Amino acid sequence: MGLSKKSIETLVDLIEIKLSCMEVYDREDARDLATLEKARRELVALAEDTLAKSPKCAKKASGDVIAFPAASAEGKRKAAAN
Repeated sequence: MGLSKKSIETLVDLIEIKLSCMEVYDREDARDLATLEKARRELVALAEDTLAKSPKCAKKASGDVIAFPAASAEGKRKAAAN
C-alpha cells in the first residue's frame, strides 16, 4: 500500500517543523538532524514520483498540483463566450 499525496505532504510538514525546532549540541543531535533531512528528501522524491504517475494532474511552476476535470463541449463554449 502506497502513501497518498496528502499523507506525504503531512509527513514532510512534520519533519520540517521538527527540523526548525532542533538545536544541535552533540553528535547524536547531528545524526538525528541528518536522518530527518534524509527522510525529508526521500519523502519529497516519493511525492514527485507519485505525481509523475498521475495522468490527471498538471504541475504549476510553483510546485502545486492542480487536477483538471475533463472539459465538455458545452463548458468550452461557455468559456469562449466569456
